[in-house]
Amino acid sequence: MYTEFFGLNEKPFSISPDPRYLYLSRRHADALAHLIYGISESGGFIQLTGEVGTGKTTLIRSLLQQLPEKADIALILNPQLSTKEFLQSICEELRIPAPPAQSLKALIDSLNQRLLRAHSQDRRTVLIVDEAQTLSPELLEQVRLLTNLETGSAKLLQIILIGQPELRDLLDRPEMRQIAQRVTGRYHLEPLSKQDTLVYVRHRMKVAGARSEVFTKPALHSIYRLSGGIPRLINVVADRALLAAYTEERKSIGAGLVRRAAGEVFGKRSSRRWWPGLAAGTALAVLGLTATNRWITTDDAASDSPTQVSSVTAAAQTIDGDVSTSHAEILGALLARRDLPTDMTTAARNLFALWGAQYAPDGAKPCEQAVSQHLQCLSAAGNSLGELRRIDRPGVLSLTDSRGDPRYVVLSGLDGDRAELTIGGKVYPVPVVELTHYWYGDHLLLWKPAFSGGRDLAPGMHGGGVKWVRQSLAAILGAAPTGNDASVYDAKLEESVRQYQRQRMLTVDGIVGAQTQIALRTDLNQPGIPTLDKRH
Repeated sequence: MYTEFFGLNEKPFSISPDPRYLYLSRRHADALAHLIYGISESGGFIQLTGEVGTGKTTLIRSLLQQLPEKADIALILNPQLSTKEFLQSICEELRIPAPPAQSLKALIDSLNQRLLRAHSQDRRTVLIVDEAQTLSPELLEQVRLLTNLETGSAKLLQIILIGQPELRDLLDRPEMRQIAQRVTGRYHLEPLSKQDTLVYVRHRMKVAGARSEVFTKPALHSIYRLSGGIPRLINVVADRALLAAYTEERKSIGAGLVRRAAGEVFGKRSSRRWWPGLAAGTALAVLGLTATNRWITTDDAASDSPTQVSSVTAAAQTIDGDVSTSHAEILGALLARRDLPTDMTTAARNLFALWGAQYAPDGAKPCEQAVSQHLQCLSAAGNSLGELRRIDRPGVLSLTDSRGDPRYVVLSGLDGDRAELTIGGKVYPVPVVELTHYWYGDHLLLWKPAFSGGRDLAPGMHGGGVKWVRQSLAAILGAAPTGNDASVYDAKLEESVRQYQRQRMLTVDGIVGAQTQIALRTDLNQPGIPTLDKRH
């Protein structure tokens, strides 16, 4: 209803766990690091807890976008199952054929064989259990027994338990000590601080396409006080405030409007109803949280303990010569420096140079210049770092500094938790987590088609491009999709394309578009192509 009024592409405060909107506060970044560590290490349990609505499920979705290449994941979202159903779910997630006898022993034997085979291929297998606080003691004991599946030197299954604070209480019981002793990593996800709440709201608005500030600073402070920094409650209150502002035709939202919106959400009726006929579904979604009434009494300073850092300006003066600058300051310090060229022209020149191409500042538009040098442009808004990792090509990122000004840099490397930004011809390493504070998903990258024009290829088409796709898939998948004519995009080739797209976590549509072509060229490991992953 209100997206067009505010110039948004979509609703920014949906409570669905969309990784594109993930804001990595310091606490969320630490939690994500614990999960990634849990996947890379063997043995034991990793435990992640947090209050309802603090972003645990969204964090899982982000984790799934950043999986190591050799990791197989079984994700159980609803563990309120019998022991047999639980084992069946794990086998289904790992695509293990159902054994003829559906006994517990047969299921465990099938799982063990699958884990041994994965181990021989140097693959990691990880079981992630969400809402783990609902596990029965009997099922928890079965989970513990799964950690006994091992070789002489390594555990075959890594288990990550995600749950509400009750999970900690459950594992603290004396009868649960055998499981508690196997927990090798624990992390509790706290609500956002006041400063993080302000950045979080602005971050989601930017991702949704906002080009100006809609929430005033007092409004943001009110959102923090009323939500206690819990992301789900922030989303519900902010969404209702946007709807209220739309009905009153207000382009700016103040603290009073936020308070009235919260009153509607939490059931505190004001004498003035400013949008009639609204469904109560959103309020019901948070009904379970209102029992604490924390949103009524939380004071600005009471639960807010943001990490103190030194002046960004001071850091900016020393960043080139002082490698001890803390991670919390690096990117902010770079963007605070007005001597660094962060205009689009310089960024485009740096990007073209990575491809050995020339960019004329006074010439045609960048994408037109790219075509003249046998390159193509690919631009997008609202992307995530996980998507950029998959595309694996350097690109111009549009960042927003602390003043709200656009700054353009080239993402030239991405390795684990470190990104390399090229600014004015010089490369600056920065922590990946910092990009989420300044980057809202807009980027422009170049890629080189393998055949003339690099047009999308769909079933029924024919020509040299189709033949190249067929040959590339044969080299990558190990078997050529047979057909009567190698230059015709037939049904068998479409099936192979879809198989490849599933493996590469691309859109499975059977159309060989830009991203599928880019992925094919990456997997062929052809020389002369700049990539974010320097191992290629």
